[in-house]
Amino acid sequence: MTTVSVSDRAAHDLKADALVLGTVAGERSAALAAGHGLPSDAERHLSAQLAALHATGKAEEVLTVAAVPGVAASRVVLTGLGSAADGAGAGVGDEVLRRAAGAAVRSLKNAAKVVVALPAEDVAAVAAVAEGAALGAYRYAGVRGPGKDTKGKTAKGKAADEGVSAVTVVTGQAKDKAVKAAATRAAVLADAKAYARDLVNTPPNLLFPQSFADSVKERSSAGKAKVTVKVLDEKALEKGGFGGIVGVGQGSVRPPRIVTLTWAPAKATHSVALVGKGITFDSGGLCIKPPASMLSMKSDMAGAAAVAATVFAAAELGLPVAVTGYLCLAENMPSGSAQRPGDVVTMRNGTTVEVIDTDAEGRMVLGDGICLAAESAPDAIVDIATLTGAQMVALGARVAGIMANDDTFRDRVRAAADTAGEAAWPMPLPEDLRPQLESSVADLSHKGERWGGMLTAGLFLGEFVTEGTPWAHVDIAGPSFNEGSPWGYTPKGGTGFGVGTLLSLVEGYAG
Repeated sequence: MTTVSVSDRAAHDLKADALVLGTVAGERSAALAAGHGLPSDAERHLSAQLAALHATGKAEEVLTVAAVPGVAASRVVLTGLGSAADGAGAGVGDEVLRRAAGAAVRSLKNAAKVVVALPAEDVAAVAAVAEGAALGAYRYAGVRGPGKDTKGKTAKGKAADEGVSAVTVVTGQAKDKAVKAAATRAAVLADAKAYARDLVNTPPNLLFPQSFADSVKERSSAGKAKVTVKVLDEKALEKGGFGGIVGVGQGSVRPPRIVTLTWAPAKATHSVALVGKGITFDSGGLCIKPPASMLSMKSDMAGAAAVAATVFAAAELGLPVAVTGYLCLAENMPSGSAQRPGDVVTMRNGTTVEVIDTDAEGRMVLGDGICLAAESAPDAIVDIATLTGAQMVALGARVAGIMANDDTFRDRVRAAADTAGEAAWPMPLPEDLRPQLESSVADLSHKGERWGGMLTAGLFLGEFVTEGTPWAHVDIAGPSFNEGSPWGYTPKGGTGFGVGTLLSLVEGYAG
């Protein structure tokens, strides 16, 4: 875990392996962002370097300068903030700061201690800088289960680079309690996202329903706050009438699980249920995917990873809100025992569903999970899932879709996403699409037509929500896994998307 602290000392006096400073776009070349507090010789040296390197100050631009006079850190990393309101660093948005800090720290090698001095003089800005820097420090660590080391990459003769272990954010408000709390929260959030990223990045032969459950139990045992973990195995799922998840998992030699994580503080005034899709590998089942489409399907459990990480983060922060996470874990594989198109299964709430396409399995495991969550009568339910390719067609690879049975609650989830810096967009659940889910042999058909596929998936899930309970569905098929180059604080591979949104939502219930 990367520690995060704040300091009001001059940035150039702090000993560190690297000092991160901001640059802004100027008329001819980049300039140092305001508020750096450097001595004149250091400022002149860096300004000359910016000109010589033809720096632009644009977002995502990162330059490194060694041995800067008057600076205690051995390196100065210059990270672009883009155009600012006055051309000198003021008016920089929180997400710009978050990404700039993340890009700078992500670029570092062999740097354990980092000082970050970006324009951050209020709580929100400090939080953004701290979060970005801590998230940028992420490195895949593997997920360790009982007796299992799932870390896949070895150093082979190279000296180990342990990565960034400590981040210090420079701010004039370092003694403010709210600023200190923001730094603490940033470290917890980054650690939670790192756990979610590790789960997503773990190879599918090492992360399957039972090993996922083992990882959660181990993290719960190691945590300071009490998170109760309960695991329903395949026998309990069959006995409990969870026909959706049992059907999806029946083609695999690794049977399904539903893992329930509960943070229940004594004085909680609200309760929130989070349901995560956890398909640890999705081959498509008998409706098998093309080979190229399978390579990233270890990430089809990113929703469950986000839910698990959020519950642990809420507990570590001691939030006065009861939070229960439901991880719907299964492996979708083809075999002689696999589910067939045309099968009819009975869900947890007694609804019968005709299976149309075995590659639309996520809504089946989520349907059972939502039923289970509704039985506890929470104040709200949010499910999060890498659910549909239609989400990416509509919104691309970086923006999640939010659907809900209540516009006010949908807006609340969207606001939480905005606060977290996770791009999301509200989507409708049109009633005119609901007839597509009619079946002649069951209560529901589990899939509609091609057009509007993200929306009919949401309509299907809404059938399992108890009337009167606010519910939202977040489709993260695109932003959960980055198949391209790293950017900002986002690495290649698992992103941890959704943890920030869900944690901000829970914090909203804490008042």
